[in-house]
Amino acid sequence: MTTPTLPPLPADRMDAIEAAVFGRIADERERTRRRRRGIWTGAGAAAAVVVVAAFVGPSLTATSGSSGSSTVVGAESQGLTDQYSSGSAQDPPLAPIAPGEQAAGSSSSSSSSEATAGDAAAREAATRDIVATGSSTVEVDDIAAAIDAIGSAATGAGGYVESSQLGGAIGAVPYEGSATGPAASSGWITVRVPAAALTSTMDELRQVGEITATTVNRSDVTEQTVDLRARVAAGEASVARLTELMAKAGSVSDLITAESALAERQAQLDSDRQVLQSVESQVAMSSLSVQLVERSPAVAADPAGFGDGLGAGWNGLVATLNGIVIGLGFLLPWIAVAAVVLAVTWGVRRALRRGREAREG
Repeated sequence: MTTPTLPPLPADRMDAIEAAVFGRIADERERTRRRRRGIWTGAGAAAAVVVVAAFVGPSLTATSGSSGSSTVVGAESQGLTDQYSSGSAQDPPLAPIAPGEQAAGSSSSSSSSEATAGDAAAREAATRDIVATGSSTVEVDDIAAAIDAIGSAATGAGGYVESSQLGGAIGAVPYEGSATGPAASSGWITVRVPAAALTSTMDELRQVGEITATTVNRSDVTEQTVDLRARVAAGEASVARLTELMAKAGSVSDLITAESALAERQAQLDSDRQVLQSVESQVAMSSLSVQLVERSPAVAADPAGFGDGLGAGWNGLVATLNGIVIGLGFLLPWIAVAAVVLAVTWGVRRALRRGREAREG
């Protein structure tokens, strides 16, 4: 039996066959590489989704299942002291002045001028009208007893209790110093004390409880009081002149006109006097508002053992898994939309690749 012999192939045909074989091998390797890359990309995307769900889930749970609460903690007061004092430091004795030296004389003159300017500034500050208001938050053990103590301190300083209250906004009752007052976890009291005693009265709050926040506001009303005093003086002079004109009125019409003008000026004068009296009262007597909060009992630390740690770990694991599930539910619509977009993009690219390969073939 004779073996059939194949006709010899041209060299260019051999090269084409060899190029086609190697091209198919390269295409197969590229498809395998793409498949592996797709698997790793999918695994990475799934891991990223789980991580994002782990972060998003607890936030959604906290937002939907719990109500927010805010705690405002004031800095503990370290004492409020207003010092208005003037002093002068004594310089060391100077050496004897040689003839013709003027430096010491000019220095002494400069020191004297500075002292005079300082005294003038101190006198000006003392003559200004300042309205001071203070507020503090104090933690105490007994709200009613603290209100009594603050009221007694204000009375002892020459002031009085303006208002007080036991309890919060719901069920609050005015407090009149009854020894059998209702039990309450909060309260407040407002007192008026002489302006010079405001600082000492606020310092005495440390004896009532622990100060957690305190503020002092001061406003200069000197221009307002000067203007009011000038208006009152002008009004008094105008009323006096109109009274004289009424006494000298020669006709009924003149008398009626003077009475009308006098009534108008007297009403304006009374209004200015009331405003001036109110402002001067605020300058002389400062207002202090104290918010009283019941002191929270100290909680003794209870060291946890192995069982407590195991229970806490299990609870944490369950909470984390629950958060991941909630996060996946939240991300599922977004993942579906992203999958559709990726599928459409992949289909378009595949169709374009096939069309290009068909044209090349």
